[in-house]
Amino acid sequence: MSQRRGRLGWVLLLLFVGMPLLELYMVIQVGQVIGAGWTILLLVLDSVVGAIVVRREGARAWRALRDTLARGGVPAKELADGALVLVGGTLLLTPGFVTDALGLLLVLPFSRPLFRGLLTRALASRLVPVTFGSWPGAPGQASSPGDAGRPGPGSGPVVRGDVVEDPEDPSDQRGD
Repeated sequence: MSQRRGRLGWVLLLLFVGMPLLELYMVIQVGQVIGAGWTILLLVLDSVVGAIVVRREGARAWRALRDTLARGGVPAKELADGALVLVGGTLLLTPGFVTDALGLLLVLPFSRPLFRGLLTRALASRLVPVTFGSWPGAPGQASSPGDAGRPGPGSGPVVRGDVVEDPEDPSDQRGD
C-alpha cells in the first residue's frame, strides 16, 4: 500500500509541477516561431474550438447514456465516455498546447475508445471483488456471536402480517 502512495505522489508531482513547466516551454517555443500575438490568438482559438467540440460530444454522450438507461441496459461504456469527455473538456479549456492535444484525444469519438480501455483497466485493477455473504453481518452471516442461531434473510419461511398501532402506547406515536 505504501508503494502505491509513493507512486501516486510522484504522479501528482509530475502533474502539478512538470505539466505547467512543459506547457510554459511549449508556449515559449511556439511564441518564438510565430510571435507572441499569434500564440495568444492560437491559444484563445484553441479554447473556443475545444468548447464547441466538448459541447457536441458531451451532448452525444448524454444522449447515449439516456438511451441506454431507457432501454434498461447497464451504461458502463456511456459513463466512461461521459467521464472522458468531462476530463477532456477540462483539459481543452486549460490554456496550453499539450493539455489541448490530450484533451482533444479524450474528447474525439475515434480516439476515445483507446482511453476508455485504459480507464476500464485502471479502475478494474483498483476494485476489490466482494462475494455475497463474505463480510460479517451480511445476509446469511452471523453479525455477532449472539446472532449465530438467529435466521437471516432467505433462511426460512416468510411470515406476512400487518402493523397494528396501539393508541394507548405513547411510544407508538408515528406522527400521522
